[in-house]
Amino acid sequence: MLTAMVSLAAISSGLGLVLGIAAKKLHVEGDARVEEVMAMLPAANCGQCGFPGCAGAAQAIVAGEASPSCCPPGGKVVAQTIADHLGIKLDDGGEAPRPMVATIQEAICIGCTKCFRTCPSDAIIGSTKQLHTVMDEACTGCNQCTEKCPTGAICMIEVPETLGTWVMPKPAMVS
Repeated sequence: MLTAMVSLAAISSGLGLVLGIAAKKLHVEGDARVEEVMAMLPAANCGQCGFPGCAGAAQAIVAGEASPSCCPPGGKVVAQTIADHLGIKLDDGGEAPRPMVATIQEAICIGCTKCFRTCPSDAIIGSTKQLHTVMDEACTGCNQCTEKCPTGAICMIEVPETLGTWVMPKPAMVS
């Protein structure tokens, strides 16, 4: 029994040593700018930008595959901060997408609980065979609940513009 324990400890120690050396020798440094851009993003990991989380969006922005304004929860302020940090010009060609939140039509909701079981941010409140509601402050707009709803009671709406989210448009240049 003692020899089995000693041999198992020796094997696991040897494998741990080999893995540690391999991790040091085969380590590949990533782009530091990706980490910096990821720290500037809101870390909602909502997927509204079309990328798998904020890490995927940061990689695409640094690689030039996506605009800094691709993050709706971040808004114009985050987009301008990222553009200034990377030294690129922020394209004002179109209106940036507005953040979205889920809303439940109570007349259609059957209380099946499929929506709040899939909600990653626990923004949906309700119980079995009862009406559900969405807390706008907690909803990340990931759209996962709309795909799971069997009755189509959940739809995505734009976040209402408030004093805290309103941005003054640029004035028109007069010649």
